[in-house]
Amino acid sequence: MSITTEYEAKILAVDPDLIVGRIKRAGGTHVADRLMRRYVYDIVPGDDSTWIRLRDTGRETTLCVKQIISDAIDGVREVEVNVSDFAGANALLGMLGFAPKAYQENRRSSWRLGSVRLEIDSWPLIPPYLEIEADSTEQVHAAAQRLGFQVAQLTAENTTAVYARYGHDLAALTELRFPGSEPTEG
Repeated sequence: MSITTEYEAKILAVDPDLIVGRIKRAGGTHVADRLMRRYVYDIVPGDDSTWIRLRDTGRETTLCVKQIISDAIDGVREVEVNVSDFAGANALLGMLGFAPKAYQENRRSSWRLGSVRLEIDSWPLIPPYLEIEADSTEQVHAAAQRLGFQVAQLTAENTTAVYARYGHDLAALTELRFPGSEPTEG
């Protein structure tokens, strides 16, 4: 697996039902709804620009190293591989000296608009947002405009920065789960 560049941006504080309507009117198709869970690990404690993410999407489990280069639409680099066992991968990382700094979950409704991936994400403590991911900055902009948004409404802020907008220090939240959610094995 090689290092890839993510081309993604968010529209913050959306009404999921209104977004679904816009996506359908634009010709988008629904892919899946699911609960996603993840562990996040520091590579170098205190360096928030690079981290390990172990994520169970409900369909697959992936292990990823993410690196923030900038807050631009193309500002994140990543290397991601599939793993077969969420709990086993967490245990392996622990044996390598990586303790999870946080457990996080979110609900995601995935859609496609041509080749563009649209994710309506709901996280605890903050309003839902729409994430637009494509193969270029231009495709991200075009999809946003097709859904009735101005390019100026897009933000490429990472999840930590989005939480900060709403007065939450994501680094201080070691468990981020929905009310009633059961602690996970791992």
